[in-house]
This record gives sequence, C-alpha cells and structure tokens, in this order.
Amino acid sequence: MRWLTWLWKELWPPVLFFALFVLGWSGFVSAFDIKPLILPGPMQVLEAAADKQTELVASTWLTAKASLLGLLASLIAGTLVAMLFASSGVIRRGGYPYAIFLQTVPIIAIAPLIVIWFGPGLKSVVIVSFILSVFPIITNATTGLLSADKNLEELFRLHNASWLQTLIKLRLPSAVPFILAGLKIGVGAAVIGALVGEFFIGFEADEFGLGYLIRRYQDETKNLFAAVLASTLLGVVMFAVASTVSRVILSRWFGEAAV
Repeated sequence: MRWLTWLWKELWPPVLFFALFVLGWSGFVSAFDIKPLILPGPMQVLEAAADKQTELVASTWLTAKASLLGLLASLIAGTLVAMLFASSGVIRRGGYPYAIFLQTVPIIAIAPLIVIWFGPGLKSVVIVSFILSVFPIITNATTGLLSADKNLEELFRLHNASWLQTLIKLRLPSAVPFILAGLKIGVGAAVIGALVGEFFIGFEADEFGLGYLIRRYQDETKNLFAAVLASTLLGVVMFAVASTVSRVILSRWFGEAAV
C-alpha cells in the first residue's frame, strides 16, 4: 500500500501537466488554424503513431537497447575511473581534463570517425551513447568517493585497513547516493547519445532506431512528431525506472530520510 501511495504521488503531477500540455497544444492549433504541415494537432500525431505503430515499436526497442548498453558501459567505466581519481590527487588532476573532453567533444564531428573505426551499426551507436553519458557518472562518483567521513577514514587507518578494504567497506557505500544521482543524469544523456548516433550513423540496412526515423521523416511532419513523441516517452520511462531503482536502493541502505 505504501508503494501504491508513493506511485500515485509521483505519477499524478506529470500526468496532469501532460494533459494540460496536450489540451493547450490542441487549443493553440485550433485557435490559429495552423496547417498540419507546420504543426499537427495531438490527434493527428496519435493517428500517425498508430499508422506507423510496428515501425515505431521496433525502432524504439532498438534505441532503448543502444541506450541501455551505453548507460551500463558508462556506469561500469565511470565508476572505475572515479575509483582511480579518488585514489590519487595526481591521477585526478591529470585525468579530469580528458574526462571533461568527453563532455565537450562535438559528437557530430567525431561520428564519422566512429563509423570509420567501428563501422555502422549498434556498436557505433552504443559508443556515442557511452561518450555522452559517462561524464556525469565520473563526476558524481568521484565526488561521492571523496566525501566519505574523515573520522571513519582515520578509524580505518588506525586499524591498518588496506586501500582496497577502505574503498569497498567505506568509500563505495558512501558514494552510492552520488553514483545513483549520476546515473539518473546519465539516463537522459544516454538516450540523446543513442538518438544522435542513429541520426548520423544509423544501423544495418534491415533495422534502424528512432534517430534514423527522425531523419527519414523530416519532410513528413505528422510522422516526425510521432517519432519525437516515441523518443520522449522512451527517455521518460528510462528516467522513471532509474529513479525507482534509486529510491529502492537508498531507502533500503540509508532509510527513507535519504530518498
């Protein structure tokens, strides 16, 4: 019952705001008599989505798979890099500029290089998703690993705990809320990365994600809006799942006050 109450409290505000947005959108289109070629109404977009349902579902699944793989790679690699950064100030100061490079690199410019190096397909799209989503995890995990209680660190040193023991038993548990915060930020970046990768790289000839559909539907406004809507819903669902997982972990490890 507690989870149902929490679910209701979490869901009704965004659902209400979405309903108001759709009503406003529909009213705006009707009031100004805007042509569908410029801005289709919600019902027209819904009809287009129903018409392209099979294609949209298959593409959404492929984009979701690329996003999840990129996010998982970011979580593992970002946490490992953060461990290195937290272990030495020299490593941290020397490596941080290159981590920032991953955040600021113009992905549009390097996408052709990724295709040359790894070829078109899922692998290249996952790499783009990884590049865009790894930085928030590195930053948050490093902050968390360095924020462990100094008194507890001193206690570990007094008991001759090794660096690995201190890391596993003190620093990593202290960093969990920070890593989860980075994960929630990384979710959106992973989806955007997958869409950008599909837009510029694509997939194999017989399968393609939402990014490719968006490019293909550039001259078909209703279908374009349907693809954008599917992309938005994918991002919202993935963020909701990440938030739920984060809430469950934090409530069990740190109590309700940490959520």
